Amino acid sequence: MRSSAIIRKRLTWLFFIMAGLMGVLLLRLVWITGVQSDELRRRAEEVRMKDIPVEARRGNIYDRNGRELVTSISADSVYAVPYRVKDPAATARALAGVLDMDAGKLERILSRRSGYEWIKRKITPEQSYRVRQLALPGIYLVEESVRLYPHATLAAHLLGYSGVDNQGLAGLEKTFDQYLKGTDGRILVEHDAAGRELPDPQERFIAPRQGHSLVLALDENIQYFVERELDRVVARYQPRLAVIAVMDPASGEVLAMGSRPTYDANQWKTAPPEVRDRNPAVWYNYEPGSTFKIITAAAALNEKVVQENDRFYDPGYASVADRRIRCWKPGGHGSQSFTEVVMNSCNPGFIEVGLRLGKERFYNYLQAFGFGHKTGLGLPGEARGIVIPEQQATNLNLATMSIGQSIAVTPIQLLTAVCAVANGGTLYEPHLVKQVRDAKGQVVKTFAPRPLGRVIQPATSTRLAALLEKVVALGTGRNAFVEGYRVAGKTGTAQVVGEQGGYVSGRYVASFVGFAPVEKPRFAMLVMIAEPQGGIYYGGQVAAPVFQSVARDILHYLNVPADPALTKPRLPHEWQEKPAPRVTVPDVVNRPLGEADRLLREAGLRCRVSGSGPVVLRQVPRAGVEMLAGQSVLLEMEPLPQKSDVQVTVPNLSNLTRQEAGQLLQQLGLVLVAEGSGLVVEQQPAPGRRVARGSQVRVQCAPPGRPLQPVVQIRPVLGEEWIAD
Repeated sequence: MRSSAIIRKRLTWLFFIMAGLMGVLLLRLVWITGVQSDELRRRAEEVRMKDIPVEARRGNIYDRNGRELVTSISADSVYAVPYRVKDPAATARALAGVLDMDAGKLERILSRRSGYEWIKRKITPEQSYRVRQLALPGIYLVEESVRLYPHATLAAHLLGYSGVDNQGLAGLEKTFDQYLKGTDGRILVEHDAAGRELPDPQERFIAPRQGHSLVLALDENIQYFVERELDRVVARYQPRLAVIAVMDPASGEVLAMGSRPTYDANQWKTAPPEVRDRNPAVWYNYEPGSTFKIITAAAALNEKVVQENDRFYDPGYASVADRRIRCWKPGGHGSQSFTEVVMNSCNPGFIEVGLRLGKERFYNYLQAFGFGHKTGLGLPGEARGIVIPEQQATNLNLATMSIGQSIAVTPIQLLTAVCAVANGGTLYEPHLVKQVRDAKGQVVKTFAPRPLGRVIQPATSTRLAALLEKVVALGTGRNAFVEGYRVAGKTGTAQVVGEQGGYVSGRYVASFVGFAPVEKPRFAMLVMIAEPQGGIYYGGQVAAPVFQSVARDILHYLNVPADPALTKPRLPHEWQEKPAPRVTVPDVVNRPLGEADRLLREAGLRCRVSGSGPVVLRQVPRAGVEMLAGQSVLLEMEPLPQKSDVQVTVPNLSNLTRQEAGQLLQQLGLVLVAEGSGLVVEQQPAPGRRVARGSQVRVQCAPPGRPLQPVVQIRPVLGEEWIAD
């Protein structure tokens, strides 16, 4: 009896334990099948489904009129599902010949234990056809897209380029990548845990979503005008850099932006990185020279420190601190009004105006016009420019900044500032994109003009525009005059600052900035040509004619009515019918190009340059021959010595500063030994002698008998400057 009770008790406990276990299992089953079913199903799919990404098609880029500038075209890519490849070795041999790949490498890829492997991305249509014809097990094609730039080099730096993985790498492609790239799709392929094919595998295709498109402010036709002139500039002057940018002053919209050197965006990998990744319009820092006098004049007129009829006297130089800054015209302009100061681009006149303004007010306008800061354009690599900190600036710095030296700007900075002068005084943030649209053409985002503030009063803008119009009609910018239209603008010529400080002999930046028509500007344009070759480098000679050509086409394209009565005024000397006087050709052999050009101009002659190099080797006609004033002397330049050259010709260093002489000799592989200060008055060996490279050239310097102008640097202020407009 006792044992039976114990057995029943144990069975009862066993029953309750089993019932409890069954209850726990039942609750777990309910939890798994009810609550966790979706999550577990997702995890199971992740284990047995391999995810093959499918690249989205990037959005297009259009100009302001809807013309296609950038698009994408279909291209097949080859991928493999290794467990479905029956014979990796044979498959690799078959594909290698079609795809131009190494068979051994292909076999290693096809032998991997993975769900999928890329074989080759974005193949040619011929290769795609041949792969399809092979019909190899486990080898598949998926459609992707290739970026196409139909116009190749058109606005290449502005538009940029994208990489093989659909990512924007430069230009607008990079800046607006989040809009353009779209959402990638997927191909899902089912397999077991060992990577083997299932009897009835499941495959799913999730379609990619195309990226948004951009509608730019850029006008394709105006861009073509710009590209055409840039090609002509390169053919004629072989510059280091060249930029032409066009903006709408009323909105800050960039209508065109081109630069040289350029590249084919379809073949961007073959272009040097320093070419494809640097847009000179936003990256290049340069001293603007006399084009910056527009800003000085705007500040002075707005602050009422000068009036158009105020009188100035230019003796040929301005004395500031312990320096003399020369006017570009030998002997100066004499007595003149401020209107004539602007027309003549007179350095001493603008220096006096800058000093009247004072450092505090001058820097207030630098800040207001945006110098020393990025413009907000948004293109990669934009520079800020270089402005001497206000607390470190001296009166000498103020004087030189007033004439566009001791300050560095980018082309887009200067053009943006001039647009404010043209539109009545409002500074707009420059912008490139008007709209973002989805694949159906619906507007997703709009970029409206963004005013940053008023920098000068409308009356000041009107007065300054009238002065700049006279620069084009009667002053240094006459080569920019467009028949039938009122054009305002300013020329600029500046020397290039070397990496070690100081100006580099024979290297200049020629520029012109202006707008038209004056009464209601439809565009403002900057032409900047860095280091033109051939002996011609003044902004009025090199950049102004380029402005004229592009401006004429833009005005006609925009259907701006012309005034037939508005013709280029003739200057007083142009009415004279007297024959040109005869002048004697000076001896410029063995002289540096800049000095030779100066001597010829002082004699009333021009120069044409053949070859490259810093020193004149021969001249035609020879020295002493009489010619008509205004005719050209051909200068043949001596090439820079090569490493294999044993001897070089000693140049004529007379009237050069120690710095200029040292820079010239360094280029020729010679060593300067100088005594005294001032200008070179004696040298040994004599000019024209042939000496071994590395030889010393001893010079004796003495204080100049003519006024000198200091070379103005951004860091620090040293040397001499004689550059003109």
